[in-house]
Amino acid sequence: MTVTEANDPLSLLLAERGYLLADGATGTNLFNMGLSSGEAPELWNTDQPNNIRKLYSMAVEAGSDLFLTNTFGGNASRLKLHQAEGRVHELNRIGAELGREVADRAGRKVLVAGSMGPTGEIMEPMGTLTPARAVELFHEQAEGLKEGGVDILWVETISAPEEYRAAAEGCRLAGMPWAGTMSFDTAGRTMMGFTSADMVKLVDKLDYPPVAFGANCGVGASDLLRTILGFAALGPEKPIIAKGNAGIPKYHDGHIHYDGTPELMAEYAVMARDAGARIIGGCCGTMPEHLRAMREALDTRPQGERPTLEQITASLGAFSSSSDGTGDDGGAPARERRGRRRS
Repeated sequence: MTVTEANDPLSLLLAERGYLLADGATGTNLFNMGLSSGEAPELWNTDQPNNIRKLYSMAVEAGSDLFLTNTFGGNASRLKLHQAEGRVHELNRIGAELGREVADRAGRKVLVAGSMGPTGEIMEPMGTLTPARAVELFHEQAEGLKEGGVDILWVETISAPEEYRAAAEGCRLAGMPWAGTMSFDTAGRTMMGFTSADMVKLVDKLDYPPVAFGANCGVGASDLLRTILGFAALGPEKPIIAKGNAGIPKYHDGHIHYDGTPELMAEYAVMARDAGARIIGGCCGTMPEHLRAMREALDTRPQGERPTLEQITASLGAFSSSSDGTGDDGGAPARERRGRRRS
């Protein structure tokens, strides 16, 4: 069955509520539960199912309208690093089933979004991954998520347009609606040099486009909002997704900590909505306390004017670079770039 924009679960819930609060971090929360560095989180779907139920439940209890499954690295290429490439369908299906269980007892409509991250390989011609193989990787994962009962597929943290196209085809073959975000973490561009304007053009040209698109992860909340403004400036018809990190990662006492407070993330959420995003959540470092603050701010503060770059930096901190690659740098201040890891 092919699902159109008019009747997919995400579009229907957006039409009902106007905007949606997504979830926060997966890795950060799982590390707090005891996940070891280098361990595949997806293996916990079978080995520690109660922790995965807890992960999902924390987002629901904090007010999220949708949450992502614990399947970000659940493709064969990534799972091969853990000798689990033969378990793609199983791990994705169970990750989705656990999510379905939590969502169905929420007492309100909550969507389960099947997370599919990048393959971990570089596409041709710079790398060895062929488009056909990339499609296979995404399709295999999508089928497991579909069987597990997700409402929508959620492609995230993509940097190459070729991989985004392959994900779209994998979703089409599975007959599932999808949303897709890229990570603009290199001076306002993706690692492969793609800008926010490039992404809008890419989405418009896809034969099987996402029902919503946007940005996740990256450097910090300020940078992500500049990307959202870049999307909105082109007037796209599809809803925009904003899933920014909770501040900037800092190494302290052997752990990575993100310096974004709940108050900062509440401000980010409102500014993201005012900038044009309709699906707003967090990424690395975003904990339940951040989500609760974001929920309250979105529900109690009225829609405002589109923020300027100067207003963003005044509220959320300086950008990591002076430009976002689109030529519209606005002269806003930049901070020194710091390293980060996706958590």
